[in-house]
Amino acid sequence: MKEVLLIIIAYIIGSVPTALIVSKNFFGVDIRDYGSGNMGATNTFRVLGSKYGTIVMIFDILKGMAAVALCYFLPRYLDDEWARTNLMVGLGLAAVVGHIFPIFAQFRGGKGVATLFGMMLAIQPVIAASCVGVFLLVLFLTRYVSLSSILAGLSLPICVLWIWNDEVVLYRIFAILVAVLIILTHQKNIIKILRGSESRIPIFKHRDRRRARRK
Repeated sequence: MKEVLLIIIAYIIGSVPTALIVSKNFFGVDIRDYGSGNMGATNTFRVLGSKYGTIVMIFDILKGMAAVALCYFLPRYLDDEWARTNLMVGLGLAAVVGHIFPIFAQFRGGKGVATLFGMMLAIQPVIAASCVGVFLLVLFLTRYVSLSSILAGLSLPICVLWIWNDEVVLYRIFAILVAVLIILTHQKNIIKILRGSESRIPIFKHRDRRRARRK
């Protein structure tokens, strides 16, 4: 019964509409009426700029971490690695579902990538940090948040199954499912990237200006 209650709380945490709060309080608009129509960090970067996109991304990551941390309210799980991992994954996924289908925003949310990485950061910080490294590198090179998210998501099963060879079967299955989920939720972005019509976020302006002058 306590587990169910914690999962509900995790869902509520994930449902906090960070991008919507930022867009309405600072700009007086609904972020979902612009750009891709998603209520996530990627669309916030695209529509409101890197400053507010970063703020939204950080808070969305914290939602995933906070949800996983709820497991510490049930001390009996802390001595059983298998049970603890199960509970953490369940809590984290509840937060991701909350972000995608937020009860506080008419069930119209984002794609859950930042919240998903927050969840992973709380469960497996080294592996999550590696995925974040992939995200930042691709973002620096391309300025495509969507492509950065896709490649970071694909790097997760690579890290879990081969590089660190995590022995927890549930986590291996979860890593594969995450990669599949990210590809499915970014199909439109993949098509736009292939067509060359995907929007780049407004960062590294000085670098781009220098390159333009050299040309």
